[in-house]
Amino acid sequence: MTDILTDIANGVMTITFNRVEKKNSITSAMYAAMADALAQAEADAAVHVVVFQGHETIFSAGNDIGDFLNAPTSTQDSPVFRFLRGISTFSKPVVAAVCGPAVGIGTTMLFHCDLVYAGDNAAFSMPFVNLGLCPEAASSYLAPQLMGYGRAAEALLLGEPFMAESALEIGLISRIVPPSEAAALAQRQAQKLAAKPLSSLIETKRLMKKSQASTVAERMVEEGASFGRMLREPAAREAFTAFMEKRKPDFSRV
Repeated sequence: MTDILTDIANGVMTITFNRVEKKNSITSAMYAAMADALAQAEADAAVHVVVFQGHETIFSAGNDIGDFLNAPTSTQDSPVFRFLRGISTFSKPVVAAVCGPAVGIGTTMLFHCDLVYAGDNAAFSMPFVNLGLCPEAASSYLAPQLMGYGRAAEALLLGEPFMAESALEIGLISRIVPPSEAAALAQRQAQKLAAKPLSSLIETKRLMKKSQASTVAERMVEEGASFGRMLREPAAREAFTAFMEKRKPDFSRV
């Protein structure tokens, strides 16, 4: 079974997390597939919009820890960074349908989407500190910009989940619907976009993103360097060992 499904119809490429039995946790191969799909969609003039979706019960649990430990992020050419660059610089509209938990990159990738429709069961979290790491996807910049410093500090320093209502209030998502309706709504909105002139969509998005584009790119590189360094340090080793051993981490000696 393919863990990332892609489909193109009526000007819309739909990218689906298809690993529900593993809570749609993302492997290096999945990042590579998504990066390749975005590159294909960028180059194909027939594709006007990209939609990301998961399952009604789960969007993504973030990185697959076992895969991540076997193939840790090491360079800017790794699949995860190719994906992050791809989604952050994608010139066409990106829509997401999010239901259930969206953990780590499952949340931070949404900062780079233009329209996000969430099920009322959606729960967003960025628990990087809890893993002895730091934010990625330029979320250390974009979260305070969107949420205000206080709320971003709660989300990033405490790493606690926030629900769909809070996400709507801060503007991370566009609308809340029952989980069974989120994917269909995302597709309807994507079809509306696909019917519009592509050049206008691209230029409007470029103008809206222009003021932050260089900062986002710089912050991603800086976060990536810090992330890679912290991954090798004692706090992260303790966090991941505790996760694999199904116990609470003890950071008192790190």
